Amino acid sequence: MQFRTTIWRHQSLEKLKPKFRTYTLGVVVASASRFHVAQNLFDKSPDRVQENHTSLLFGYSRDGRTQEATRLFLTIHRSGAEMDCSTFSSVLKVSATLCDELLGKQLHCQCVKFGFLDDVSVGTSLVDTYMKGSNVKDGRNVFNEMKERNVVTWTTLISGYARNGSNEEVLKLFMRMYKEGTEPNSFTFAAALGVLAEEGVSGRGRQVHTVVVKNGLDKTIPVSNSLINLYLKCGNVGKARILFDKTEVKSVVTWNSMISGYAGNGLDLEALGMFHSMRLNHVRLSESSFASVIKLCANLKELRFTEQLHCSVVKYGFSFDQNIRTALMVAYSKCTVMCDALRLFKETGLRGNVVTWTAMISGFLQNDGKEEAVDLFKEMRRKGVRPNEFTYSVVLTALPVISPAEVHAQVLKTNYERSSTVGTALLDAYVKLGKADEAAKVFSSIDDKDIVAWSAMLAGYAQTGETEAAVKMFSELTKGGIKPNEFTLSSVLNVCAAASASSGQGKQFHGFAIKSRVENSLIVSSALLTMYAKKGDIESAEAVFKRQGERDLVSWNSMISGYAQHGEAIKALDVFEEMKRQKVKMDSVTFIGVFAACTHAGFVEEGEKYFDIMVRECKIAPTKEHNSCMVDLYSRAGLLEKAMEVIDNMPYPAGSTIWRTILAACRVHKRTELGRLAAKKIIDMKPEDSAAYVLLSNMYAESGDWGERAKVRKLMEERKVKKEAGYSWIEVKNKTYAFLAGDRSHPLKDQIYKKVEDLSRRLKDLGYEPDTSYVLQDIDDEHKEAVLAQHSERLAIAFGLIATPQGSPLLIIKNLRVCGDCHAVIKLIAKIEEREIVVRDTNRFHHFSSDGICSCCLGPQDIHLPSRTLHLGFCAQDQNERLLPAGARKIVRTKAYLSSSYLGANCGKQ
Repeated sequence: MQFRTTIWRHQSLEKLKPKFRTYTLGVVVASASRFHVAQNLFDKSPDRVQENHTSLLFGYSRDGRTQEATRLFLTIHRSGAEMDCSTFSSVLKVSATLCDELLGKQLHCQCVKFGFLDDVSVGTSLVDTYMKGSNVKDGRNVFNEMKERNVVTWTTLISGYARNGSNEEVLKLFMRMYKEGTEPNSFTFAAALGVLAEEGVSGRGRQVHTVVVKNGLDKTIPVSNSLINLYLKCGNVGKARILFDKTEVKSVVTWNSMISGYAGNGLDLEALGMFHSMRLNHVRLSESSFASVIKLCANLKELRFTEQLHCSVVKYGFSFDQNIRTALMVAYSKCTVMCDALRLFKETGLRGNVVTWTAMISGFLQNDGKEEAVDLFKEMRRKGVRPNEFTYSVVLTALPVISPAEVHAQVLKTNYERSSTVGTALLDAYVKLGKADEAAKVFSSIDDKDIVAWSAMLAGYAQTGETEAAVKMFSELTKGGIKPNEFTLSSVLNVCAAASASSGQGKQFHGFAIKSRVENSLIVSSALLTMYAKKGDIESAEAVFKRQGERDLVSWNSMISGYAQHGEAIKALDVFEEMKRQKVKMDSVTFIGVFAACTHAGFVEEGEKYFDIMVRECKIAPTKEHNSCMVDLYSRAGLLEKAMEVIDNMPYPAGSTIWRTILAACRVHKRTELGRLAAKKIIDMKPEDSAAYVLLSNMYAESGDWGERAKVRKLMEERKVKKEAGYSWIEVKNKTYAFLAGDRSHPLKDQIYKKVEDLSRRLKDLGYEPDTSYVLQDIDDEHKEAVLAQHSERLAIAFGLIATPQGSPLLIIKNLRVCGDCHAVIKLIAKIEEREIVVRDTNRFHHFSSDGICSCCLGPQDIHLPSRTLHLGFCAQDQNERLLPAGARKIVRTKAYLSSSYLGANCGKQ
């Protein structure tokens, strides 16, 4: 019987032509799929000619049977048989497939020995071997030494650079190839278009597209797929769809490109539609098809469809594919079905790779399973699976279950400390624990700091309030040539919202945002709004809010809280009503701002109404913060019985903040017994908290019980509890100055006290009488007046008046509440000096206008609320306001008497 075998004769890989020679051996070998028969015939053949073993070796190489090919080459080599260029070209392809650099170098030496380097096919195969082994330098050297190059040689080098991420070099080579007169083929164009897609360069991509059309290669499958991929990755989905529709022969890669491209552009439903069309066109699904669609289900949290796809995966025989299994685990995790995800993991997880373990750890963390995630991470280490940078990044989010210091030690051992991904996650973990110094050390160790790492470090400084360090870091970032993005600017603007930050810095960064054209970005505009509100410029905050094209919940909440803190209760409630009209979903923070607005304005009934809306309409369960707000609302209004009802009905014990509110109210309303109870509760919970001792002491002092006051003071001394000193800060010419009561440390102390005396004289001429009840010391009235005149905020204002131009506004920051006497004095100073004065204490902002009116003073006006109209005529801040008629001291409201004396006393003693 005769058989026919194929012998390949070629001078280059472009000119491969089969020739046939017939032997009589009794069996027919017709295809490369039956190489075991060919091998037997080869072994039995008495005339093992060169063409026979070359043909067999080429077949092994083409079919990816690397072990058989290597074994055959060694057999030929040891037998001393003659070898030609085709033999080495074939075995070099095997070396490239194995990415075996050592084998490639040995073959390179043999090629030099036999003088085959001048053959274009051998040189091309050598280039391919080195490039696939990531040895770009030697691959380029071989290419440069080649006397003859063809389109396959150029394409091999270009593809190698693309595979190794040298995108710029790919484009240079492509242009050089064109200039030297070598016409690119479809695979060359595909490689170049792939690089342009990764770079997101649509302009140059369109130019290459034009050349492709000119060369008539736009209909070939590799180029068509690459063009579709290019436009999808550049966000031009419409153009990609046009090309897809025009493609006559669509491979499974074409369909997969469209599905993953739609998903990459956030068009998940369109991607699912494309998958449905793929099924209708009877295209056989590949592993990539299933992996892409399962990822879509994870994004959309489509459990039912995920289960259907899981069944199809089993039907198609892909159930053991690691990528598909991992995708299914992620989908089940995102659909909160951790039992199914865990079942899949147990089937292959213990034998799985690091990606599988990382996916499972991430799944537990997404479903609030921090303990399970950390246990799995430890099990992973015990099983000998080495975590990668993504594993460390994920597990570091499991605070406080996991210790960043322990993970940091493992990171150092595995040499990941310089990775930007791991470093950013590690510094973020330290920041959340308040360890900014440790975070800074990690940041400095990162080699290639990307914008995410810079933003994370800036966010850390914002959290810890380290303004100077944050501003310095932002300056280093810009000098280093890194362009800040909206997240970076948001972080640095949050830093500028701190009390210690300069008011001018925030405006400078606002200007930077405008210059960078990101001021309209939602995250930046929300940060600007918050920054202006916290720095006392509510008008600028309002302007930013009105300019916002779109608003998220942070914007709405910031505006409500800002208005509340600045005494603009009506505007705060108007914003809330606008939220309701626009059907914006509210959260717990929204109502904290609303309750604060009602509290500062004394709107008790409105506060009760909004509390009912929160529970009944918005279905938000009251938290400790909400109950604390309601206690504050009732306490300020003197409704202590209602405040105690709230405390008694809470499902958890009241904290020290709530009892401190009760104690402050008891001091004002002379409820000594209840105040003593509140003080005991606070001291039992926080023996080191000076506020309880001070409030109780002041309560006894106001009632004239100096003996009990002395006992409280003695208890403080025994327990070494120190009263917090009252500081006031003022910024002048970008420098911040701090003042204590009676402070004489300032270089301009003589001018400051001279100004204080001048102001005291002018105030007395207007009829001002000091309210010495705010001095809780057993001294005579004359000394009490001197103590009042030297309160820290008055010294700061006096310095501001002499250090700034006439008519310029002043901003004072105080760490304690402003006392009622100072509040009355500042109103008069603002009037006689014709200045706008803003004072921020621990409770709120006070805007004193040049007319002598404070934002917390509700002058005679009609206030229109959704429920009714109120006519108010009182000052909500001053306890003994001299400028109001006696009849306006107490205002009768619909169901409650609002004590103006309490509202003033809530500012606290110096």
